[in-house]
Amino acid sequence: MKLITAAPSPYARKVRISLHEKKIEHEVVIDVPWNENTLTKDKNPLGKVPILITNENEYIFDSKVIIRYLDQIKPKPEIYPIDPKNHLSALIIETVADGICDAIVLIRLENVRVKNLISKQWIKRQENKIVNGLKYLSNEISSKSYFVDNYFNIADISAFTCLEYADIRFKEFDWRKSFPNLNNYWKFHKNRESFALSKPGTQIIEPITY
Repeated sequence: MKLITAAPSPYARKVRISLHEKKIEHEVVIDVPWNENTLTKDKNPLGKVPILITNENEYIFDSKVIIRYLDQIKPKPEIYPIDPKNHLSALIIETVADGICDAIVLIRLENVRVKNLISKQWIKRQENKIVNGLKYLSNEISSKSYFVDNYFNIADISAFTCLEYADIRFKEFDWRKSFPNLNNYWKFHKNRESFALSKPGTQIIEPITY
């Protein structure tokens, strides 16, 4: 299998972590989907990563779809809980974590626009989403080590990935200071092999002039 990803992408990292947890062999190809020469052309009509290219040369895109596919072809360990109640709880945590990442991405893109086109009001709106989302995660994790029941699944993958993405793209907000219990959660999981093997990096996005 081959995974097209962007170095800092939290969505693609969720897939990378899932692949490592399931011990599925794969090749990682780094791309910048915002740049003109992106590899996403003709592979995802939405022009986004991650994109999984299967051994049958099929293109599967969107992290949620890809990970569900991985759960189908290799059920154990299960990333999305089978129990209905746990499944729903995990989906909600994933949605909040992804929403925080969405807001961070929007701020990042706004800041690479030509300076006189940048909207401070738009940025502030996204910042509020991030803070409110982190508050929700903080309340949900409380003093626990896992978000759902007492085992590792998509909720933890999403939350941890979200926190480390904030470290890269939203440094001005010190979430560790504001939410010490999230920092304790991060410390508990930070040395997990799949997290260590999928550390995010930075990339340069071409300036947006419109």
